[in-house]
Amino acid sequence: MARKKFIAGNWKMNTTIDEAVALAKAVVEKAGQVADVDVAICPPFISLKAVSDVVKGSNVKLGAQDVHWEAKGAFTGKISCAMLKSVGVQYVIIGHSEQRTYFHETNETVNKKVKAVLAAGLLPIICVGETLDERKTGKLFSVVEGQTKGAFAGISKADALTCTVAYEPVWAIGTGEVATPDQANEMHIFIRKQISSLYDTDTAGAVRIQYGGSMKPDNAKALLALSDVDGGLIGGAALKADDFFGIVKPK
Repeated sequence: MARKKFIAGNWKMNTTIDEAVALAKAVVEKAGQVADVDVAICPPFISLKAVSDVVKGSNVKLGAQDVHWEAKGAFTGKISCAMLKSVGVQYVIIGHSEQRTYFHETNETVNKKVKAVLAAGLLPIICVGETLDERKTGKLFSVVEGQTKGAFAGISKADALTCTVAYEPVWAIGTGEVATPDQANEMHIFIRKQISSLYDTDTAGAVRIQYGGSMKPDNAKALLALSDVDGGLIGGAALKADDFFGIVKPK
């Protein structure tokens, strides 16, 4: 099954509102008319409304970097699905390795967020991936299996089809290290098999799996040519419009 490539930029804790607007304008100028690749940018919460105004009417979609699973209440510092929808968000990154590592995200909280996002009519980008220690000790597959099955627990087939999975080898995020094409595709195939075991081969064949470990313009073409790599969740390279476009349309 042909899957449309999907490139999403995760800006992390970077850019002021003015800087975010300038970057969004540059991305729209370069990628706003691209139709054969899905493109999204995920700025910090404070810039979502301003960036939403910039991307409106273009093919660049808006994503958020996280969300809370509760609809409202005494959760200081958190953001709800309704709040994200009110400013035009369509995609939500869930379970990023930095959330898991620094802020106690678990497979259970990822699952709660996925369910909340789906119930709100938003589109999850579910992150999974192993640490260097987990890879070295041979736990990489069991860890990613647990994360994948945990995220999709209780999710219907129809809802699963709207999800994107992002494989991010934690050891290759912000380090300049990149999984070899064989390493990346091997894990993407493994993730697809986990989805197949939860649903069926057609569902697994339709769900897009992004690569999220230091994808850049100079390695994007080789990674995106792999059989089971359907795009990228881009960190550092998403902060420069030229670099980001070099991944959306690699030479």
